[in-house]
Amino acid sequence: MLKGINPLLNADVLYALRAMGHGDRLVVCDTNFPADSIARQTAFGELLRIDNVSTAKAIEAILSVLPLDTFVDDAAIRMEIVGQLQEVPPVQREVQAAIDRAEGRSWPLVGVERHAFYEKAKTAYCVIATGERRFYGCFLFSKGVIAPDGE
Repeated sequence: MLKGINPLLNADVLYALRAMGHGDRLVVCDTNFPADSIARQTAFGELLRIDNVSTAKAIEAILSVLPLDTFVDDAAIRMEIVGQLQEVPPVQREVQAAIDRAEGRSWPLVGVERHAFYEKAKTAYCVIATGERRFYGCFLFSKGVIAPDGE
């Protein structure tokens, strides 16, 4: 355990989050996502896990240390429901609330069609699978920057 670091953030996840640079994308996904096969195509090349928690809890932990990119309009992306593109299920509403709390303001969570989401995921830095069993608990985040002290 480390002081000030959410205990859900294991050493492998912390390493990957630290190694990411500005603009690198991170996938956080549910148990049904093709996480291992997608992860093998990412820059990191292997699947990371935060098991036995919901996607929202995992994302809350991740966003406690990861800044979101303020230079792009789609720094937070959700997978759209097939055939119901405008519907936002409870798992995505929970993640929206976690994002807003982490950023201290309302933050846009952009919907992306399922297959387009898979293609974006393949270009991500890494994939973190969670224990989420609800459908459409899949998200992409772009890492932002931490400004110098006093700015």
